[in-house]
Amino acid sequence: MFSAGLAFNHILSFCIDYRNCYPIQAMISEPTYLAAKMVSHTVRQHFEQQRTLLGYPSDDGVYVPDIQIIEAIIDAAFWASLRREEGYEPKISLALLPPEPTEHNLIFQRRQRFTPYNLVKLSPAVVQPGIHLGIWFEDDNLHIWGTAQDLPPLCFVLEVVEAGLLVVKQKQSDQVGKFINVAVLKGDQIKIIDETQWGMSESPDMLSALLGFPISARADRSANVLVQLAMGMRSHGRGALLLVVPQNSSAWLHSVVKPINYLIDPVFSLVPNGNGETSSHAHTEALHKAITAVGGYSAIDGATVITKDHQLLAFGAKIARSPNALPVEKIMLTEPIAGGAIQQLDATNIGGTRHLAAAQFVHDQRDSLALVASQDGTFTVFSWSENQEMVHGHRIDTLLM
Repeated sequence: MFSAGLAFNHILSFCIDYRNCYPIQAMISEPTYLAAKMVSHTVRQHFEQQRTLLGYPSDDGVYVPDIQIIEAIIDAAFWASLRREEGYEPKISLALLPPEPTEHNLIFQRRQRFTPYNLVKLSPAVVQPGIHLGIWFEDDNLHIWGTAQDLPPLCFVLEVVEAGLLVVKQKQSDQVGKFINVAVLKGDQIKIIDETQWGMSESPDMLSALLGFPISARADRSANVLVQLAMGMRSHGRGALLLVVPQNSSAWLHSVVKPINYLIDPVFSLVPNGNGETSSHAHTEALHKAITAVGGYSAIDGATVITKDHQLLAFGAKIARSPNALPVEKIMLTEPIAGGAIQQLDATNIGGTRHLAAAQFVHDQRDSLALVASQDGTFTVFSWSENQEMVHGHRIDTLLM
């Protein structure tokens, strides 16, 4: 017979105090967040494949996390995401790596137990980009050893974006601060990023860069600016539309209503002119300020227009069908996730007026791109598919988190 005393001792073995009500044996205990168990095998397989693909030998120090560790980290992070610290929703970045003293890593004298309570308490320390809580294991237990900025190749990173929304990431081996999204978990929804989805050969460089595909250095710089612009467009939460048109071309003017209230003259370059006197830090800071400003302009009703070489031409532009063009009727919609099906949709069913306007613009101006940020958090890049002879919408919000 199961007595009350035995029941109390059983509970006590899992909850040493009310603040840390989480299994001490974090790695061994079964996760209570089911999605952690469902996704762990796939995540483990991804890191194993990446290690083999990039040619790392078994004794090079590149660590592929065990399934139980993946489950424990995701489980604790999920429950931490549902808590509040002084009324604030925690945003946390976790990195799985051993404690190694470096110029930028901070190591606690007393390591902390890996519990949702401690994750939330320490979350303000890693709210800035590029700083992570360092997680490692010893004697079948996970612990928090400090904060890390210097991450090894293929490092497992988990970000708590908002309540119930987690993103598993992989540290890029060849680029400082560059991460690739592996999986997105939102409540009971799981999206596994799959770069082999149909249509990738015609994808914009921006999408290729987000998926970690090797592209030319020039294209990579351009793609990186577009990725940062996409982040800026999402940050204000109002919804936004950005048009990327060829440089030294006025054809795009046939697809907007004139006059344009906010036409820029002379045009403004988002990328500072490089010279020998400009430091890398100053250049990066100037670029960040320019991109932040354009992100703000994108909140104005209408479209923001830039060239492919990053010249700001206008904002608040109203899109209209070109005089000699036909209305866009259907588009192809894909998302780079496992199990994602190719959809052919009526243009009127792809979203709100921004989506329809973006699809019409790309239908008319086929050498252009249109980026649409929705108020609900979705993000779509529209481009022209030569193979299918139709507008191709790429849903990429899972790559931008």
